[in-house]
Amino acid sequence: MDQPHESRPENDIQERYTACLLGGAIGDALGAAVEFMSRAEILSRFGPAGITDYAPAYGGKGKITDDTQMTLFTAEGLLRGRMRGVSKGIAGFDHTVANAYLRWLATQGYECRAVTAEKDGWLFQQPELHSQRAPGMTCLSALRDYPGVPETAGNDSKGCGGVMRVAPVGLYWRTFNGNSGLERVFEDGCMCAGLTHGHPSGYLTGGVLAVLIFELLNDKTLLDALGAAKTLLVAERGHEETLAALDKAVELSQSGNQHHIAIQELGEGWVAEEALAISVYCALVAESFEQGIVLAVNHDGDSDSTGAITGNILGAMHGTGVIPQRWLEPLELREVISVDSRWCPSVSMTTRRV
Repeated sequence: MDQPHESRPENDIQERYTACLLGGAIGDALGAAVEFMSRAEILSRFGPAGITDYAPAYGGKGKITDDTQMTLFTAEGLLRGRMRGVSKGIAGFDHTVANAYLRWLATQGYECRAVTAEKDGWLFQQPELHSQRAPGMTCLSALRDYPGVPETAGNDSKGCGGVMRVAPVGLYWRTFNGNSGLERVFEDGCMCAGLTHGHPSGYLTGGVLAVLIFELLNDKTLLDALGAAKTLLVAERGHEETLAALDKAVELSQSGNQHHIAIQELGEGWVAEEALAISVYCALVAESFEQGIVLAVNHDGDSDSTGAITGNILGAMHGTGVIPQRWLEPLELREVISVDSRWCPSVSMTTRRV
């Protein structure tokens, strides 16, 4: 499904922004019911095709998890940073993203020990976002211990809880500076993931995903986008695990192996480089959005996170027209996600308190 696109009109780009976030939420919701199941257990329960439609999780069907919750708060933090820059001339959004994550922390019933989060904004007012959906312990502990100054977390975690939430970085830079240098896109993806995950594989994967989304929206193929991301990746200390995982994903996508066996070789997705590699593999081999998402969730590991990242990638590649209505209509917070994705530069970002 890795097809190049001719240059598209801006309204089509906007539609792919929406598809990126909706696609991620759909993959998250489909994987939510099987996140802690083995592939054998999934097939035993749902049949030889595995899970292909929403199953009950967290009290209903189509429910999102912490993956989508934190993705939305990433978007909010970036937009607040933009507004602060426009109104006050203060560049950067490390503080505003960190504060957005502290608002998410408050929705989960916890408080930061050093900083009191401002419990305001449109997202914080959404009652569904105050539901606890198996939030990652690394994210919770890192944010509770956040020192008040944005910096890479002091832990050595490389769990996928960092990379799973950074797609909005690529969307942001394509919206407000489509000619932005890839170095800044990569850096900000690393920053967002690194606020909670201190191992290089935990935050460098965030930089890679941000560049992938940015380049896909610039009509690059996934392989070309991956090449651009890897050029930046190899200059970073501790890049070896992430690079090896991505190279293996590309190699397996061209091997002709059965998909479930190839995914098994890439790992279970609990750690960041495995989650990203599985998602890249699924996006490369999928002949449709549906096939890519189904592949991404029917394995032994962190199904909601690999489903979410795969959905982000495929949505950015192809837009909402490829998303099955049976997945879209029951999706929790579908309207909120759609509104949060409307980052068209022609809209004044000062008109809504995000």
